[in-house]
Amino acid sequence: MSLRTIAAVALLCAAPLAAPPAIAQGIGHTIFMRGQIVSLDGTQAVLCIGKADGATAAQVLDVYRISQRPGPSKGSPTFTRTKVAQVTIDEVFDEHFARATVTQGTAARHDVVELQRR
Repeated sequence: MSLRTIAAVALLCAAPLAAPPAIAQGIGHTIFMRGQIVSLDGTQAVLCIGKADGATAAQVLDVYRISQRPGPSKGSPTFTRTKVAQVTIDEVFDEHFARATVTQGTAARHDVVELQRR
């Protein structure tokens, strides 16, 4: 086999590795920022989203609760995401954290918060 043939085969084999997975492309286009509620006192929340994530005051994030549904005994468990609330960022006080107010619905500690691209 010639060096040219070997190089062509190597290039063809490596090409799929260079392309991002299709599912990651979908996430990148719809979700701008994602984190979690790490503390909640009434309607006052601390989010694990901060300056490093691009968070700014007045951003409104959707809140989702993740729950596991009963499923087959073998294989991967099945999970559902249910939108339960919205929060508005009041202050970004750290590279990784922000204070927010629950403005709609009922949030809980460990719920997922997301800023969608509009």
